[in-house]
Amino acid sequence: MSGRGVWLRARLRLRRFPALLSGCGEQAAAYGRCVAAAAAGPAELRRDACLEEFRALRDCFARAAKATPK
Repeated sequence: MSGRGVWLRARLRLRRFPALLSGCGEQAAAYGRCVAAAAAGPAELRRDACLEEFRALRDCFARAAKATPK
């Protein structure tokens, strides 16, 4: 069994990523601002600090991926 098909499918998914990201710019920016704010200062970045923003971005990606033809 060849692993070539796996890499081709992975490459195709990665090629679609910029288009998906461009459709979710607002959510990506909000998540980036949250992470930057949470990481600023002497405090450590905590898990789930930006959970709400991450979920919004993930949901946007999922909607965009469903709407985009393969």
